[in-house]
Amino acid sequence: MDNQGFISVEFLFSLFIILIVAAGLLVYSQNTINSTLNIESDLNHRLILDNVANTINQVDSQGEFYSKYLKLPVTDKNYVLKLEKNKLTIEYENKKGEMIVPFIDPYSTYKMYPGHIYEIEKTHEGKILIK
Repeated sequence: MDNQGFISVEFLFSLFIILIVAAGLLVYSQNTINSTLNIESDLNHRLILDNVANTINQVDSQGEFYSKYLKLPVTDKNYVLKLEKNKLTIEYENKKGEMIVPFIDPYSTYKMYPGHIYEIEKTHEGKILIK
């Protein structure tokens, strides 16, 4: 019997296995890339939080009437920074990061948004004022 034009069962089985392995590798690589992008986003927002906390600490340590300007960067994800008592919080995409900013006394609760420029000042009363 002539076997031309027919595909053997072993060849079909091998082809099927190769397609399953290739699909699995594709899904795995896609998940790895998404995970990397999420880590990068989390790190960027954490760096923003650290930068703002360091700026507030610098102003607080310099003494009365010292002020410093801070521009919050615009990222691909919208975020809000909130300063209340001695806690600085960043919120974005249903995620939340907090940092304690010790020994500061803000006038009230402040919300800061990306793309805006803020003046952080220490008043004669020793309180932190954000304009």
